[in-house]
Amino acid sequence: MCSKKRMSGSTVACSAQIAELRDRLAAADAMVAGAGAGMSASAGLTYSGERFTAHFADFITRYHLTDMYSAGFYPFPTPEEYWAYWSRQIYWNRYDQPARQPYLDLLTLLRDKEHFVITTNVDHQFQLAGADRTRLFYMQGDYGLWQCAKPCHAKTYDNEATVRRMVAQQQNMRIPAELLPRCPVCGGPMTMNLRVDDTFVEDAGWHAAAARYAAFLRRTAAARVLYLELGVGGNTPGIIQYPFQRMTAANPGAFYVSINLCPSVCPPEVAGRSLCIPADIGEVLHQLRSR
Repeated sequence: MCSKKRMSGSTVACSAQIAELRDRLAAADAMVAGAGAGMSASAGLTYSGERFTAHFADFITRYHLTDMYSAGFYPFPTPEEYWAYWSRQIYWNRYDQPARQPYLDLLTLLRDKEHFVITTNVDHQFQLAGADRTRLFYMQGDYGLWQCAKPCHAKTYDNEATVRRMVAQQQNMRIPAELLPRCPVCGGPMTMNLRVDDTFVEDAGWHAAAARYAAFLRRTAAARVLYLELGVGGNTPGIIQYPFQRMTAANPGAFYVSINLCPSVCPPEVAGRSLCIPADIGEVLHQLRSR
C-alpha cells in the first residue's frame, strides 16, 4: 500500500491535472465512479498503524497480528475467538461511523450528473453519505451482512444487533458461545458476506444492483462518459480498472481518470483521453468541490 505521508503535497504537483479534471467533469454527460480501498484509506478508514493498534492491542499481543486485512485470514483456535476478533473489525469499520468527507465530496460532484457508483469497499460509506441505492453496486459484500458458510441458500442477514452484543460481552478475546451465529435454515455456522472465495452469496439485492449497473453502462455506452477510478489497487483490477479502460477505449467520447496515491499508468489504448493523478483522493475531491 502506498504511504500518504510519503506522497504528501502531491496535489500541488498535480494542479494542472486537477484543473483538467474539473473541466472534464463539467463537460461529461454521465459519470461512472469506481471506488476501491484507497478511497476509504483516504477517508481515514485505514487497516493498519495507530487505528489498528488502538482497537486490537490484545489480539496483536497474543497473535502477533499486523493489520486488519491479514488478520481477517488468521486461523483463530476457536469460533469464540474468531468472532471476538471479527465482531470488533465489523464494529470499528461499519457501525457508529460517520460518513467520511471524501465520500460526501464525491457524491456532491455526482449529484447533478447522470451517474452510477460501483465499489469493492465493504464499509457502507456510500450509504452513510447518502448515495442513491438505485445507483450503487457494492459487489464485494458488506460488513453488515452475514450468510450461511456453506452456503445452503442465497440469502444474507443483517448482523448489527448480534455484533454489538459480541463486542459488549466478549472477555479475554472470546465471545459467549450462545452468541455464535447459526444459519436459520441448516443450523450450520454463519460467515461474513465478503467475497473471498466461491462461497460468496450473491443475493437478490446483489443481482438487482448488478442488473441496474449493466443497464446504465449499456444506456451510456456512446455518451460523453467520465470513468472516474478512485483508489483501486492490484487485488481486483478486473472489477473496476480494466473495465473502465476497455469502455473508454471503445467509446471515442469517453474519458478515463485514475486518482491514487499509488502511481498508476494510463494504458496506450486511451492515450490522449485519460489522466492518472498520483495524489490523495480526499484532497483532490475537496479541491474539485471547493471551486
